[in-house]
Amino acid sequence: MPDEPNDSITPGTSPKSAPPAGPSRAPLSRPARESAIDRAMEEALGNPSSVPAPAGPLKRQWDDELEAELEAALTGFDPKSIDVSPPRRKREERLPADGRDRGQEARQGQRMGKVIGVRGKSLFVDLGGKSEGVVPLDQFEGEPPAAGSEIEVVVDHFDRSEGIVHLRLKGAAIEADWSNLRDGVVVEAKITKVVKGGVEVDVDGIRGFMPISQIDLNRVEDGSDYVNQKVKAVVTEANAREKNLVVSRRELLERERAEMREKTWATLEEGQIREGVVRSVKPFGAFVDVGGVDGLLPIGELSWVRVEKIDEVIKAGDKVKVQVLRIDHDARKLTFGLKQLQQNPWDDAEDNYPRGATVKGKITKLMEFGAFVELEPGVEGLIHVSELSPTRVRRIADVVQPGQEVEVRILKVEADARRISLSILPLAKDQEPEEEEDDAPASPKPERKVPLKGGLGDRDPLFPKLGS
Repeated sequence: MPDEPNDSITPGTSPKSAPPAGPSRAPLSRPARESAIDRAMEEALGNPSSVPAPAGPLKRQWDDELEAELEAALTGFDPKSIDVSPPRRKREERLPADGRDRGQEARQGQRMGKVIGVRGKSLFVDLGGKSEGVVPLDQFEGEPPAAGSEIEVVVDHFDRSEGIVHLRLKGAAIEADWSNLRDGVVVEAKITKVVKGGVEVDVDGIRGFMPISQIDLNRVEDGSDYVNQKVKAVVTEANAREKNLVVSRRELLERERAEMREKTWATLEEGQIREGVVRSVKPFGAFVDVGGVDGLLPIGELSWVRVEKIDEVIKAGDKVKVQVLRIDHDARKLTFGLKQLQQNPWDDAEDNYPRGATVKGKITKLMEFGAFVELEPGVEGLIHVSELSPTRVRRIADVVQPGQEVEVRILKVEADARRISLSILPLAKDQEPEEEEDDAPASPKPERKVPLKGGLGDRDPLFPKLGS
């Protein structure tokens, strides 16, 4: 680049005619510098002598022309008519091109992990893929699982500073504060008092509300029965700005029950013995919950003894052991039995009631064809109408009454069919010859040695000889 010209150079003069600049030359003023720049630009464009000298500095003239053209182009332009692009996502919120999450901070939900060991107050779990997570020890009831065992955990959040995943046990309550309270998390709530429409709860020092319909699976009439109890619940509404917290225990119970139901259906088989809880009692039977699945326990399967009122045997809330009698996978129906787990009195009926024995019993029921007699709890026999009296019986009630004790004889025992035929007729009837002949063969008669005579012949006065 040529040396910077001095103030004596005028526009249109070639820089070669200017005197050389000496080392003691004073700095050029701004107008002089602009004139020198214009001359240099004209020389660079070629043949400056054929171009008329501009009215002012060329650079300033160009700037003015560009500004005029830009203003003309922007005339009538509305900046609001252009869509503003969305703000750039933060680094931890960015998604890859295929739309899938990446990084440990995005892997939420349930995971299976292998226990590494205990360090301090945390249980370290290997999640695979060279990633580890920690579970607080206070979430385990009793001893934590041994190293090498697999557990199911839920990813809570990823700590970028430590590079570790914070986990919690499935269904475990978190240590709550307004920063981590959100819909769906499980918290531990202490029911403090009854308020209108529900109960007030305390969640790690935060006051909340639980509607009375969300306290339990069954209908709750009085919430005072739950005061001072600590329960696990699901957050259904959390607003830190308004300090509003609503929780539901019923939603958590339904969630746990649904998970148990699928596991139970996968392992149910006929003949199994299951422990359950009586959910409700009806006149025809009781509904028993066995691991999230309800089944019917019919009144006839309660006991070997005749049951008139089911609530005399079991009540709602009782824990019972039942046997699975029938399974309908399509209709999702179960039938249970309770008496099958008790001693069946019919197993020894033939030994306890031999044919011909006389025993005492109680009339339990009258029918048109006879009367039922209870010989022992669970064992009943029938006195047929023909065995009630030696004379014709028009009405059963004319001979016996319910609750009456009678002495009966055993006629026949069919243990497999659970039938016993009885009689109250006098014993003499059983001693008739017909019955003895039935029991023992008749002895042969001695051979006759004297021939039989058919009459007196001609000497018989009753038959005179013909012609006499």
